[in-house]
Amino acid sequence: TREEVGRHRSPRDRVWVTHGTEVFDVTDFVELHPGGADKVLLAAGGALEPFWALYAPHVLELLREYKVGELSPEEAPPAPAASQDPFAGDPPRHPGLRVNSQKPFNAEPPAELLGERFLTPNELFFTRNHLPVPVVDPGSYRLRVEGPGGRGVSLSLAELRSRFPKHEVTATLQCAGNRRSEMSRVRPVKGLSWDIGAISTARWGGARLRDVLLHAGFSEEREGEWHVCFEGLDTDAGGAPYGASIPYGRAVSPAADVLLAYEMNGQELPRDHGFPLRVVVPGVVGARSVKWLRRVAISPAESPSHWQQNDYKGFSPCVDWDTVDYRTAPAIQELPVQSAITQPRPGAAVPAGELTVKGYA
Repeated sequence: TREEVGRHRSPRDRVWVTHGTEVFDVTDFVELHPGGADKVLLAAGGALEPFWALYAPHVLELLREYKVGELSPEEAPPAPAASQDPFAGDPPRHPGLRVNSQKPFNAEPPAELLGERFLTPNELFFTRNHLPVPVVDPGSYRLRVEGPGGRGVSLSLAELRSRFPKHEVTATLQCAGNRRSEMSRVRPVKGLSWDIGAISTARWGGARLRDVLLHAGFSEEREGEWHVCFEGLDTDAGGAPYGASIPYGRAVSPAADVLLAYEMNGQELPRDHGFPLRVVVPGVVGARSVKWLRRVAISPAESPSHWQQNDYKGFSPCVDWDTVDYRTAPAIQELPVQSAITQPRPGAAVPAGELTVKGYA
């Protein structure tokens, strides 16, 4: 019964949760959860559904080994209220996108369209969301830029546009999971099954992060190892925002072209891509280009965010889920050169004779 499940709310009493009619003892699983142990404990003793959509779909597969029973037939799952769906306010999407998950929304353009033009149209640009898309009022929006000791500035969207020269850069963003479906044929890996389309190119416009940091009083060089941490307005069920960081030297480098972007291909940023302001870090994994930016913080440590500390890290081939230690692994920053064939697609029948092959690099 649900009353029996409700008695198991802490590691001492074991942590039980339900998903549909199934009951799981997740006590030994909580530390592995992509949202962190505290996020799983939000659902302790109850249903995962109000929180489930905030986390990666493949986690349900991992839960299977922790199943301990079924709810009594009299205990039908409660019908979720519309207001409980944190994704109810997400924007409409292009029907041509290849969807890998609906909640959170993750999708890529068809490979055949990706190779047709150098700049990817905004509506077909790959979308990698970790959480619900926030609703932001551009009129009241403020960006907080701060450092140790509380020093910093607060800037409106209008001030970002008027106080700093507009800079444009053409940059390709790529998800760290791009081509995971191909990787899985070599060795099984976990995560969304991206094809070759988790990569897109746009002409971004905005203020240089370097200019904003210098305006806020931060010097071009700092002694020791420093980082620039970004926080988004997208939050999980517990209120924790998405976050990431890059080294300070990259943030202030004139050659790095790191932007606080408010335009994408000459248009206002679409909601799925960070409206009203996002970071764009050329040449670096897309996870660091934080969308819906609300805070930039100078820190002697990397971002404390789950996605910087316990995700998007690099390992040698001998490491697997049983031996992984996220704390000692480096966070992914730069990505290797990437190329793929977009036409003909794998398995396609082609006529004999001369063949035109298309792709991207």
